[in-house]
Amino acid sequence: MRHATGRPPRIGDRPAIRRTLIGLVLITGALLILAPLLVIGVQAFSMGVGYFGATIANPDTRHAIFLTVATALIAVPINTIFGVAAAWAVTKYDFWGRRFLIVIIEIPFSISPIVAGVAYLFVYGLQGLFGPMLQSAEIKVLFALPGIVLASMFVTAPFVARELIPLMQAQGRDLEEAATSLGASGWRTFFSVTLPNIKWALLYGVVLCNARVMGEFGAVSVVSGNIRGQTNTLPLHIELLYHDYNSVGAFAAASILALLAVVTIIAKVLLERQGAGRRSRPALAAPIVEAKP
Repeated sequence: MRHATGRPPRIGDRPAIRRTLIGLVLITGALLILAPLLVIGVQAFSMGVGYFGATIANPDTRHAIFLTVATALIAVPINTIFGVAAAWAVTKYDFWGRRFLIVIIEIPFSISPIVAGVAYLFVYGLQGLFGPMLQSAEIKVLFALPGIVLASMFVTAPFVARELIPLMQAQGRDLEEAATSLGASGWRTFFSVTLPNIKWALLYGVVLCNARVMGEFGAVSVVSGNIRGQTNTLPLHIELLYHDYNSVGAFAAASILALLAVVTIIAKVLLERQGAGRRSRPALAAPIVEAKP
């Protein structure tokens, strides 16, 4: 059976199949995504607005929020600079080890965050590679803010680079080479030519990186020590509240992360409309190939 245009029929062309597929997707999305979010909102206010406000105003909760925000304010800018530099190096230069650099960028996506946290213990812990040296210098990395930042940076390192590399490869090197031939310096070329062409993808990567930093649990739980009121980020604090059988307080704290998720989705949609969407650039799942000079 063929269409009037002569094309063979596709799966889903029949109305019954199309409606069934759409219905299955909507039901699955409602059960797996919308239902948990609604439960968080309902349970967070199940004991009234006063109890919700008291939970958020609790010193331990406020410290967890502060530590989460402080980690994001440090880790996200550093990873943004790293992502731009890595994407620039991979797409604008030909050098030995270029493919190896791409592999390094991809490593955090293939390693469990908990494994990364344990690895940091063996590097910066008292029995680790640099532990004795750091201890003699009275520098505390683990079970403190530096360790939390390092672990968060590890798990979010690829986000910005992964957004920029496919786009910058598709754009090629012609514009930068033309600007350089006209006498523009490297920084002038970057700010006047490269940055305007990648700004939406860059912001898209920053939004995803920030959301992951604030919601990271596995790696941070290993390197932070999980000390209440000292090294607890918001995800870790939610777990402690739940273990204290304070489920309503846990939901109240979790509502902040849920709100962050909603804001992230809205920002994602807005940035996609401005030109940073996946449809306007190569698919991220596709293998990264070397750009020809």
